[in-house]
Amino acid sequence: MDALQNTGRAYLAFARGEPAYYAAMFETGTLQAPSPALVQAGDRAFEVLVKAAAKVIEKLPQAERPPAQMVALHMWSLAHGIASLFGRAKCGPRALVPEEELLEAATLIYLRGLGLAGGAAPAAAS
Repeated sequence: MDALQNTGRAYLAFARGEPAYYAAMFETGTLQAPSPALVQAGDRAFEVLVKAAAKVIEKLPQAERPPAQMVALHMWSLAHGIASLFGRAKCGPRALVPEEELLEAATLIYLRGLGLAGGAAPAAAS
């Protein structure tokens, strides 16, 4: 759990501290065919998140365990969305709650939905 939270916090800190690099990574659309070294670096970075997700979900019964890559993509999506929507401008209601608190709450809600982090998974619809 700590690894997921720390990875998310680092993501938010990078987006906030290096806005030009963050924008270049996701918003320029200039890399049509990234270099093999860039692909490898991205894969290594994503693998950190996949390993953290795998450790968290290993507490679930095998039959109820989502793929670690899927959980990692969900966690990345949460961090990326918060960084993109709330991490740039400190105005209006966006300034009321720190990005890290938004991410922590969203992560806990997500994990509780899986039956982790002190919550029970929702009953399956029949």
